[in-house]
Amino acid sequence: MKKSYLLILMGMSIGFTAAAQTKTFTITETEAPAPKANYQLASRFSPNKLRKLVYSTAVDPHWLKRSTRFWYEYETPSGKHWYIVDPAARRKQKLFDNAKLAAEITAIIRDPFDALHLPLENLKFSEDEKQISFEVRSTIDELKKDRKDKKAADSMQKKIFYFNYDIATARLTEIPNYTKPKAKPSWGSVAPDSSAIIFTRNYNLYWMDKENYKKAVKNEDDSTIVEHQLTKDGLKFYSYGSNGDGENNEEVVKNDKKRRRAYVLWSPDAKYFVMNRTDSRKVKDLWVINNVAPGRPTLETYKYQMPGEAEAPRDEIWLFDFAAKTGKMLNTAAFKDQSVSVWSAPLLNKDRDNEFRPSLWLGTNRKIYFSRTSRDLKRIDICTVDINTGTVTPLIEERFNTYVEVNRPGLVNGGNEVIHWSERDGWAHFYLYDGNGKLKNQITKGAFHCESIVNIDEKNRVLYFMANGREPNEDPYYYHLYRINFDGSGMKLLNPGDFDHAVSMDDSNRFFVNNFSRVNTVPKTVLMDNNGRRIMDLETADLSLLMQTGYKFPEPFKVKADDGITDIYGVMYKPFDFDPNKKYPIIEYVYPGPQTEAVNKSFSKSMDRTDRLAQFGYIVITVGNRGGNPARSKRYHTYGYGNLRDYGLADKKAAVEQLADRHKFIDGTRVGITGHSGGGFMSTAAMLVYPDFFKAAVSNAGNHDNSIYNRWWSEKHHGVTEVVTAKGDTTFKYSIDKNPDLAKNLKGHLLLMTGDIDNNVHPANTIRVANALMKAGKRFEFVIVPGQRHAFGDLTEYTFWKLADHFNKYLIGDFSSAGQVNITEMDREIEQKR
Repeated sequence: MKKSYLLILMGMSIGFTAAAQTKTFTITETEAPAPKANYQLASRFSPNKLRKLVYSTAVDPHWLKRSTRFWYEYETPSGKHWYIVDPAARRKQKLFDNAKLAAEITAIIRDPFDALHLPLENLKFSEDEKQISFEVRSTIDELKKDRKDKKAADSMQKKIFYFNYDIATARLTEIPNYTKPKAKPSWGSVAPDSSAIIFTRNYNLYWMDKENYKKAVKNEDDSTIVEHQLTKDGLKFYSYGSNGDGENNEEVVKNDKKRRRAYVLWSPDAKYFVMNRTDSRKVKDLWVINNVAPGRPTLETYKYQMPGEAEAPRDEIWLFDFAAKTGKMLNTAAFKDQSVSVWSAPLLNKDRDNEFRPSLWLGTNRKIYFSRTSRDLKRIDICTVDINTGTVTPLIEERFNTYVEVNRPGLVNGGNEVIHWSERDGWAHFYLYDGNGKLKNQITKGAFHCESIVNIDEKNRVLYFMANGREPNEDPYYYHLYRINFDGSGMKLLNPGDFDHAVSMDDSNRFFVNNFSRVNTVPKTVLMDNNGRRIMDLETADLSLLMQTGYKFPEPFKVKADDGITDIYGVMYKPFDFDPNKKYPIIEYVYPGPQTEAVNKSFSKSMDRTDRLAQFGYIVITVGNRGGNPARSKRYHTYGYGNLRDYGLADKKAAVEQLADRHKFIDGTRVGITGHSGGGFMSTAAMLVYPDFFKAAVSNAGNHDNSIYNRWWSEKHHGVTEVVTAKGDTTFKYSIDKNPDLAKNLKGHLLLMTGDIDNNVHPANTIRVANALMKAGKRFEFVIVPGQRHAFGDLTEYTFWKLADHFNKYLIGDFSSAGQVNITEMDREIEQKR
């Protein structure tokens, strides 16, 4: 044996020597080929290409005013079609014959159209619901003059033709010489009776009457427009109506001489309006520099309060008597640095498509509802305001040792009763109060989560609402529609089925459109009534083109959290050329919450961070964690309170370990992690807290140092301590663990990316962790994305490929492809934008 071994070694030595002399290596003839990432497969599923493979996946109903009918449009690889549905008659029919209509439009416009290519825009029903109008854009160019800017050069735009179509007679009529009404300007807050329009200019409120508003709609610069000043004490960063100057950049402030939206809520009788006013003058400034702005780089300055800072914005509520042209600040004070919010009335479905829909306050002509919240978010009061006296009356109090949340209350008979949402028993449920704030009864109860009010049937005293986690043997995140009597009896599931459901209910509470799917099913839509009876099938998404590419649905899974007790739910994405006999690296796409979890529950057309990433040759997973989505118990949601850096990491690690034990095709020694924003923060933390487990990470726009992230999110989910001194003064103390604190722990391969003008998660978050890593002597990669905000804008596609290159090097071991693959050839979308 020894002699044989020696001969082998001698042979190898001779082979290496000969190879060295001839610049070749004979050993490579028996070596396995270098691993390669599948760039070609991943490139087939870019957003630009998916738009040509996947069309409509849900029905968006437009409910009509005079009946329970609705119309919708739906697109498949066979083109787009428009339908009218009469639920009472159980009838669905096309609004028109596409081929016939295309021929008629072609004859008029003289551009060729056919049934598959019918580009109707801005379809609307007439008041009597017997006709529809729409627009068609021609290839003909028209000369257009900018009426606002007299110096602007004339431009050529495509001509638009306008048509009426009679549904009963199928008669198409062109509207010749039609002048399309100019869209109502965004700055106008129109009274319910159209008698007045409120707006803001130079930090103050102004108003104009209907006739002058009509002039402004036609031409905002008309010199004959008469406007009236309503307030005179508005200041920069303490303005009336628009708080944009308190939170946005200097460019906004420079434009304050122009009319701007006032954000007011009107009383139903149009005699009063109410608004929030915020004093941000003491809030400290923050800055970003746009290095790629034309000419010199520009400095952008904006107000931004960080956690624990004493310089807080001061929220106020102002009530205006429009007839008297007077306003007063209401005395809403209860907590230091409190926030206040006036609730708006819910928008009716039938009013969704109306150009004129005034913003009304939640309440009556004589009463307003609002909430006030303490800075530590452990106390919330739901209050009313008496319009005549200005008296503020607390109705419902919510108190908790962590943060409290509430939703807009539902009013019954103008506020004689109130339906209130609360998590006071550890689960989100509805409670019935009388108009004076006395609890009458708990409406829903049990170990499940009530999400939102859909409709209230006052006459029959029935509440329609969305909830999840009630049905056995289902993913607890799947939403369903329920009905229940106000007294808590007669609860009924209206859209059963092991799917995630999204609904649109008509305002009469008689019918609803039910869209449903899972991540691994084809989306479907049915029409149902308020007792849960199926009226008819509406649509099934056509995924045929997607399936022809080799697409395969992802796989939902369930594992245990790190405590070994709590169930957490996730989705696994595999390469479409998956080989069960291979070993794949695994990547977690993460977002820690606590306001959500980045785990799809229904079929999604967005595949960048999951499906497409998997195609390079990975198993990609998304999975929840304790402290994540609020659609579980209050305990689950607040698990991370006081530990905002580390709370979700153990569950992410435990999920990978369990899946690697279950599946031989997962290589538990090659684990990557990535995320954006909170996910960027979490992915870097994972590399630092578990440096021997996570081997590579790409962290985008992460809030790595939450002491400089915004106060509201950070103080809410981590906690801030309210301290009352011996003198009676109230201060706030804040302390949090940060990623830079653990920089010395880095072992794996980390890529950090941030936009240089990110005014949400400031670039300083990423720069600070980079600084700490450098001082600790750690190697890592750092990419500044020029001229981009938080979401990376038109460089999103570039950053995706940069992310993929990083993982392909350090998890697959493919160091050659990244330099050889042309990004613009992979996806022509970038090239087209250039």
